[in-house]
Amino acid sequence: MILLNILLLLVGFVLLIKGADFFVDGSSSIAKLLKVPSVVIGLTIVALGTSAPEAAVSIAAGINGSNEIAISNVVGSNIFNMLMVVGFCAIIKSFDLDKTILKRDFPVNIVAVTLLLVVMFLGSMLSRLDGIIMLVLMIAYVVWLVINALKNREEGNSNIKTISPILSVVYIVGGLAAVIFGGDLVVDNATVLAQAMGWSETLIGMTIIAIGTSLPELVTSIVASKKGENGLALGNVVGSNIFNILFILGLSSTISPIAVDTNAIINTVLLLIMTVLMYLVCVARKKLGRLEGIIMVSLYALYTGYLLYVG
Repeated sequence: MILLNILLLLVGFVLLIKGADFFVDGSSSIAKLLKVPSVVIGLTIVALGTSAPEAAVSIAAGINGSNEIAISNVVGSNIFNMLMVVGFCAIIKSFDLDKTILKRDFPVNIVAVTLLLVVMFLGSMLSRLDGIIMLVLMIAYVVWLVINALKNREEGNSNIKTISPILSVVYIVGGLAAVIFGGDLVVDNATVLAQAMGWSETLIGMTIIAIGTSLPELVTSIVASKKGENGLALGNVVGSNIFNILFILGLSSTISPIAVDTNAIINTVLLLIMTVLMYLVCVARKKLGRLEGIIMVSLYALYTGYLLYVG
């Protein structure tokens, strides 16, 4: 049985890698055909699509009453995105930081994390009202992105391979389906393996499930980075983190209020600290290179060690 779980885990990884490849090609092509900056595509379509596994896991966990997994999955995924995904992209290829992300989207990300932390401190749970407020803010953010995109249409990167609109859609839908299905295979089988080792629900949520559901962001961003689409790579991470908090936790708590424990608060505080520090580094440096990437990946390794120690 264990060997079957390992085999399905490997199949999931393959689906994630190939699905992300097709997804980036289709999204980048659509961006160029519509004359929309690739960074906007990364902050919307790619971010929403690659966050689908987090949405499925957290919403299902909320409905089933597994509150620890519902929150720890989102917080853990956001920390993984911030440190590992961006860190790996920087190690692979240094890139200049998009000014729009630093001025508009990164601050929104910080506000979203701060809002989540305030709500946690004010009550012992994320209520339906809290969830509705988060969903309204998410809708407002997406509308804001669309309006800005329509006002600032421009020619896409000339290096992007353009394919027909129909084929682009096929790439996006097929790639997204492979990413979601691959993510599910990875999470389900990794969770079985983790439980066999006697890990707690919170630890599984913060590590195995958080990493597993973030693999689409990791693979998609690395593929985009290799193809020179760094705006798509960084935009994907920031957009996913905003989406994870405002939409996933918003929808989950609207469906079923989610209880908050001390561990959730502590990890959210750590997420806020990491997000603010990374923002300050990005503003000061204007560019992320191999050194910054190595530091980010190392910080995540230390954070994982901390989780294993306290878990």
